[in-house]
Amino acid sequence: MTTHDIDLAVRATGLVKQFGDQRAVDHIDLEVRRGEVFGVLGPNGAGKTTMLRMLATLLHIDAGQALVFGHDVRAEPHAVRRLLGVTGQYASVDENLTATENLWLFARLQGLGRAEARARGAELLEQFDLAEAASKPISAFSGGMRRRLDLAASLLTRPPLIFLDEPTTGLDPRTRGQMWDTIRDLVRTGCTVLLTTQYLDEADQLADRIAVIDRGVKVAEGTADELKSSVGQSTLQIQVADPADLPLVAEEVRRLLGEDVVLTPEARRVNVPLARTDQSVDVLVALRDRDVAIESVTVQKPSLDEVFLALTGHDTQDPSHDDVTTTDPTDQTDLQMEAAR
Repeated sequence: MTTHDIDLAVRATGLVKQFGDQRAVDHIDLEVRRGEVFGVLGPNGAGKTTMLRMLATLLHIDAGQALVFGHDVRAEPHAVRRLLGVTGQYASVDENLTATENLWLFARLQGLGRAEARARGAELLEQFDLAEAASKPISAFSGGMRRRLDLAASLLTRPPLIFLDEPTTGLDPRTRGQMWDTIRDLVRTGCTVLLTTQYLDEADQLADRIAVIDRGVKVAEGTADELKSSVGQSTLQIQVADPADLPLVAEEVRRLLGEDVVLTPEARRVNVPLARTDQSVDVLVALRDRDVAIESVTVQKPSLDEVFLALTGHDTQDPSHDDVTTTDPTDQTDLQMEAAR
């Protein structure tokens, strides 16, 4: 094992998964560093869940290799399972049990003793703000409470690596924000998180680095800023006080930058493409010298929406993407039962 491998939580090379004539995962390479949130961004059916299930030992790897903290996923599945916590797209908790009973059951499946299982369950219920609902059946829980309990169940054995498969799907904005805070707290306590999502803002908010996957192929990888910079220029947006000044603004921009601008007279707004962000200073100084009164100024990078559209030719909600495999809500239970063997 190289020094580089020691710094990695996950290293995958050439991962392939075939279902009949359809290749759900097509030679994907992935490196997840210890202590980071690594985002895998793509629409439904892109292959995100299939790839995650392969790394979690829940699906056979048809070709390629995957290592989790140096352990080969195919050759050492038992060792890999003990290093993972997995939260799938849908809560795997038992509707007929209380929150306390669910956590106790999962803890026992993972080999914790009775007393330790009760103590760890109570600790996690407190940590995830579920203590007051500990004795309630899951059928009385909101969607956000179920997701928090599901995540708590994946942390019973304090695994160093957490797989979160679209953890905020179906949640309202407030609950999504709470889940984001929880994920940030996990990283602060030393966890590594591999997160799949189809929400562009979620990847932008949480991920240290992002891999963009489309139709089973990794089409790009980098930080959010690197991805944004790779597909387009920043834009200087100026709103003038007097719409009569718009032609003068356009003239100054052409003189300084050699660029045409997009005018929106109704909003008294000018959009100026920038090759470099610091060019905005030259434009603003020139307009001040020409006595152009400016009401507001912003410099915007391309959004991740624009990045995804540029890379794939469609957005993340493209209905033409159909899931290759069905999501199995028992993924977490399966993994915990395997780890207990």
